[in-house]
Amino acid sequence: MKTPRLLLPALAASAALVLAGCSTPATSASEGSDGDLQVVATTTQIADLTRNIVGDAAGVTVTQLIQPNQSAHSYDPSVADLTALGEADVLVINGVGLEEWLDDAMEASGFDGVTIDSDEGITILDGEAGNEDEAAHEDEAAHDDEAAEEHDHAGGNPHIWTDVANTEKMVATIAEGLVGASATHATDFEANETAYAGQLAELDAWIRENVDAVPADERLLVSNHDAFGYFTAAYGITYVGSVIPSFDDNAEPSAAEIDALVAAVKATGVKAVFSEASINPKAADTIAAEAGVAVYSGDDALYGDSLGPADSDGATYIASQLHNVSLILESWGVTPSAVPADLQ
Repeated sequence: MKTPRLLLPALAASAALVLAGCSTPATSASEGSDGDLQVVATTTQIADLTRNIVGDAAGVTVTQLIQPNQSAHSYDPSVADLTALGEADVLVINGVGLEEWLDDAMEASGFDGVTIDSDEGITILDGEAGNEDEAAHEDEAAHDDEAAEEHDHAGGNPHIWTDVANTEKMVATIAEGLVGASATHATDFEANETAYAGQLAELDAWIRENVDAVPADERLLVSNHDAFGYFTAAYGITYVGSVIPSFDDNAEPSAAEIDALVAAVKATGVKAVFSEASINPKAADTIAAEAGVAVYSGDDALYGDSLGPADSDGATYIASQLHNVSLILESWGVTPSAVPADLQ
């Protein structure tokens, strides 16, 4: 869903009035400053990764645009968002076309700082490439063909963070960009990156240890929308299908697509359908009921496109991954091993 082009000019005009009232203009990172650095991050995941690199560095602020449980696909920037973007020295983005509204927002806000695209160096998946065992499920072919037609997201599958190894690369890219933007804070940023990268490596090892303990033919997943291709590819999980056969969580499944997914669930022996915290669970409930399997929703929904609020199990990237994997393992009848102490 693209941001309406009639809305952004109006917001830009309002933002311009707000910015005009500021007595001190923002200083871009390239011009140098007295150590102050204003960073804007687009999505909840990107903001969390950025905050872990910034830590408590004095004079550095991180403004998050998309809020918890808010869809990245239907986000419309507010006047306050455009104002923050216009004043920012650095903008950190997910990339892979996820921020469909970004070009218009940058133009409307007058942003002229440094952009850090966190998808650099990451192999991008297209279509349903996350389903490594697709050929083993020929009964799903009709559903897969219909779903593939919906996968027109610019640049491929944008949900790169669901593979922790990708997130480690994203953190390195963000850290490198921030170090380049502020020599004053370079030492702090580098130290924080090292510590956080160690936590991510522990997280990745914990996920692999637990998933690998489950027989390959029992590692099956059905989610609310097609957001877990990198996750399933990375950890050897068969992605049977999604309720919404699209990368965009605002799409609607057709009756034929629902019937095809119900048939695939029954044919493969999937034990549960997972809703996502930022998506209405109604369609997932319907498919689970028709297929006669459990549904995970509400507090037990997965965190896909968005992290959750501060008091939720998905408040941070690491917490969301622990939550998601623990519930998926539970749906397979497995109790996960103890979580490493420094990840709790």
